[in-house]
Amino acid sequence: MTSVVEARGLQRRFGHQQAVAGVDLQLEAGSVLGLIGPNGAGKTTLLRSLLGLTHCKGELTILGVDPRRDHARLMQEACFIADTAVLPRWMRVDELLDYTAGVHPRFNRAHAVHLLAATEVGLRRRIGELSKGMTVQLHLALVMAIDARLLILDEPTLGLDILFRKQFFEQLLNDYFDEERTIIISTHQVEEVENILTHVMFMNRGRTLLCDSMLAVEERYVELRAVGEAATRAAGIPHLGQRPLLGGKALIYEDVNKELLAPLGDLRTPALADLFVAKVAEDNAHD
Repeated sequence: MTSVVEARGLQRRFGHQQAVAGVDLQLEAGSVLGLIGPNGAGKTTLLRSLLGLTHCKGELTILGVDPRRDHARLMQEACFIADTAVLPRWMRVDELLDYTAGVHPRFNRAHAVHLLAATEVGLRRRIGELSKGMTVQLHLALVMAIDARLLILDEPTLGLDILFRKQFFEQLLNDYFDEERTIIISTHQVEEVENILTHVMFMNRGRTLLCDSMLAVEERYVELRAVGEAATRAAGIPHLGQRPLLGGKALIYEDVNKELLAPLGDLRTPALADLFVAKVAEDNAHD
């Protein structure tokens, strides 16, 4: 497979604040990475560093180029959605399509029109008249109509209701993603992207807490749901975190012998949201 992202020891500091602290990341073509972290974890700074939009230290190659030295070339094959508010509210939708066709050589206007036909975004409407959800749909149509190999989304569904969020990710997979394209999604809606991810990365205070494939996560971490006396015994085995259940506990373990846990209750792969909470709590407890 073709390497899309190769980063080693990325660092970005703002005064005394270490926004990105020695992050390593490698992604192959056809990957969907979920970037998960609390506010202020350094996610946006990391994404902007990958695109050459902010200076960073360390080794960095995106799609074969260093974005810090050749940002213009990279942006021919990469797209970034950070904030739909940047779209010019005074323009009509068709005027925006015309403008994009004029400035981006890899933009397919006909494909954008085709994508918008499945929405309520009328071509003659002004962008300022569109709802938040429709504006996001317009922005996504613009991006998906560009023949790009890397798509980076920073909280793309922030402020959308659950129906628009579901439509967004369905459209993303059905109309954009293939084995030659790579997607990085930073989001707080962990439950809604978990089933589409091939890789996941947890960040906290600029540091990487976890960065691995979903298959590796399934092998390395396990959640035990135990009740009664079994829950008490399970709590005595070193674990990452726990939460109460009716009559018992759900405990998350890392690199544990699953045969040791099996007699105590039901074993399953932990939800990413629960694993993230446990990893952040462990990280915070070390300071």
